[in-house]
Amino acid sequence: MTTATPTVAAGTQKTDGRGTSTAGRVRRRLNSRTATIVSIVIAMLWTIPTFGLFISSVRPEDEIKSSGWWNFFTNPSFTLENYQEVLFGRSSSSGQLASYFINSLAITIPSVLFPLAFAALAAYALAWINFRGRDWMYIAIFALQIVPLQMALVPLLKFFSTGVTIAGITVMPAWDLVDEQKFAQVWFAHTCFALPFAVFLLHNFISQLPGELMESARVDGATHPKIFRSIVLPLITPALAAFGIFQFLWVWNDLLVALIFAGGGNETAPLTVRLAEMAGTRGNEWQRLTAGAFVSIVVPMIVFLSLQRFFVRGLLAGSVKG
Repeated sequence: MTTATPTVAAGTQKTDGRGTSTAGRVRRRLNSRTATIVSIVIAMLWTIPTFGLFISSVRPEDEIKSSGWWNFFTNPSFTLENYQEVLFGRSSSSGQLASYFINSLAITIPSVLFPLAFAALAAYALAWINFRGRDWMYIAIFALQIVPLQMALVPLLKFFSTGVTIAGITVMPAWDLVDEQKFAQVWFAHTCFALPFAVFLLHNFISQLPGELMESARVDGATHPKIFRSIVLPLITPALAAFGIFQFLWVWNDLLVALIFAGGGNETAPLTVRLAEMAGTRGNEWQRLTAGAFVSIVVPMIVFLSLQRFFVRGLLAGSVKG
């Protein structure tokens, strides 16, 4: 007489007669006190440079150039002259970041909204509308993500300067824009560069929506615009917020695209262009650079912290089924 030997499924182990999955063990380790301490230490190490930048930005010039920012706690000395000089300085060499700050907002906000709108519509069409060549179009959009941004700069510049001519016929005229109108070129460039990833990301979320929900809406007589506006958009809000944060941080911190398409003029240049000029021509003016750098990171910090809950939900949505 043989006795059957109980088998344990792969990835499990016996603990008090109960099987514990690998995912359960990992979850317990991530929620342990050691993991919490390690996370706190990593967060502190990550935050210290930003904190030191802020302390340096409010110290007097002579103290910044003579001692490290940690000496602020032994001999605290506080001033706002660095910010006043950087934001509202009368001479161009002293900063005048206020106008560049407005330019960054004028560039970043439309450069986030345009790809969000176009990508959401395209992702819905690729996920829930049957048409010929849909799968090949999705593969092409996915493949565009691996194209380096630098490869598109020269064709875009040629497109803006000479337009598009086919067989002697001008299909698209040149963009003869004055300096104040060059925002449109930057918006167009950032939208083109962001669309492949945006469509891919949003398509993954929209395609996972329950098909029964779409069918019931069609039975009730809802059209595609109605379904998209009333059903899809509220459900993919976390995904929209996640991509919006990524795109906002990318465009706000961008220097290459803005320098090429917006130029270095005061009318259209963003904050990053001005900071690069300050670092190159006034590299020894540390009090200006620290104040200017902290001004440039304030808005991304506010955006990320205010949308953090949507960002986390957007990253986790669709990762667990059932």
